[in-house]
Amino acid sequence: MEVLLYIAALVAAIGFLVLCVSIGMTLFSVKNTLNSIAGTVAGIEGQMEGITRETTSLLTKTNALADDISDKSEKLNSVMHAVKGVGDSVNNLNSSVQRITTSISTEVHKNEDKIAQVVQWSNVAMGIADQWRQRKPINEEDVIYTSTKTNETPPSLGGKSKFGFLKRK
Repeated sequence: MEVLLYIAALVAAIGFLVLCVSIGMTLFSVKNTLNSIAGTVAGIEGQMEGITRETTSLLTKTNALADDISDKSEKLNSVMHAVKGVGDSVNNLNSSVQRITTSISTEVHKNEDKIAQVVQWSNVAMGIADQWRQRKPINEEDVIYTSTKTNETPPSLGGKSKFGFLKRK
């Protein structure tokens, strides 16, 4: 039985050795994994420093851009107020023109008869002017001179104080 005890101790020692070897291999494997993770973390730290610098730079530029936009917005507001004033002036002008147009239209409607008479008289005046332009010059031979006192025809009067009439043909 004693041999059995030695065999059991030997099996236990071999089992312990296998256990230790497998734990050692696992630890070496974990060591390699941890070294790889440490390298990755170091790379991430370097990248994070770059990202932090870029983020800081972007924040600075964003703040400057926000200030610039704020200044331009204030200037644009004053321009918009001026444009609104011009728009209001144009609307007032349109209203005034509309009132004047309505007033003129009302007055024209009230005075239609007078306007029609003016148009008729102007047509008559234009007709007379056209006839005046189309008249023929009168020859002295066709004029008969008479005295203002009698209806006699003097031989030669000179045409100063006497009336002239056209001869009938």
